Amino acid sequence: MINIIRQQQTLSPAVRWILGIAFTFFIALLGYYLAMVPGFTLTGQLASAIFISILYRQIAGYPEWLRAGITFSSKKLLRFAIILYGIKLNVSLILQDGLPILLLGAVVIAFALLASVWLSKAMNANRSITLLVGAGTGICGAAAIAAVAPIVEAKEEDTAIGVGIIALFGTIFSVGYTIIRPFLPLTASEYGIWSGISLHEVAHVALAAAPGGETALAMGLLAKLGRVFLLVPVCFLFMYIVKRKSTGSKQHIPFPWFLIGFILMSLAGTYILGPVIPFSDTAMTAVTEITTWCLTAAMVGLGLSVSLKDLKNKALKPMIIITIVSLTLSILTFVIVKWFY
Repeated sequence: MINIIRQQQTLSPAVRWILGIAFTFFIALLGYYLAMVPGFTLTGQLASAIFISILYRQIAGYPEWLRAGITFSSKKLLRFAIILYGIKLNVSLILQDGLPILLLGAVVIAFALLASVWLSKAMNANRSITLLVGAGTGICGAAAIAAVAPIVEAKEEDTAIGVGIIALFGTIFSVGYTIIRPFLPLTASEYGIWSGISLHEVAHVALAAAPGGETALAMGLLAKLGRVFLLVPVCFLFMYIVKRKSTGSKQHIPFPWFLIGFILMSLAGTYILGPVIPFSDTAMTAVTEITTWCLTAAMVGLGLSVSLKDLKNKALKPMIIITIVSLTLSILTFVIVKWFY
């Protein structure tokens, strides 16, 4: 053990930085394979990798000698993944065909955030985690949490816990949707809209809507992308609120430049890549894969900062809150979709 420690100390900072990044991708790879194991197939690569990284931290401790590379993954790669995520957003489609759904999406986001904040105060829950979970529930899961966290200056541990909660509950709800779908008085289009407007992640929407057929899947993804479209204005609203609260103090709120990258990538994906510059489905799949791996590696970096000693006290109440908010959201959106669509 002593020899291993000495060898670590002799490595240059650049080598340790590279090894730290490689370490996060290695655990991301383990998460990829774990997601193929029965029982984990519905949780997905990202959630599986977070579980592995949290378990590693509890058993082996935080690998301090790799901190620089791990921090790079959890911060820089995270922003890079959000920028690439923008290419999935078809701005033209939303503006042309999804404006009513976009309005409903705004209502969903407002409800999820306000209800989460109110319940957090009422139950004296961890406000940071609850706010992040509320953003993930209302907007687009882990990507929303990753975007909001640096703006509200959330701790890395809180961010990782929030992502884990969203992954768990999103999976539970999406599976529940598929089970009750045959008994619902909804058309394929209505079921798709309901799934897209109420579920947490894009992957969860795809999982729940696909059994309803192509129409349900298409409408589900359109409804979900409408909420993704609102990620940027919501983040700027958070930035405004945080700045107002910090007025008179020396606190500096860094401008979220990665959101500008998200917008530019969305516009490029809609109006340039394809219409002007040839961009095949294969290329789009490659970008999606890169986004997934970078986001997973970033989540591993966050997961390594989680200590299970405080997890029960910090996560229990936010989990109760997301249960209440998600159930209420599902019921309300079901009624709205049934009677207005």
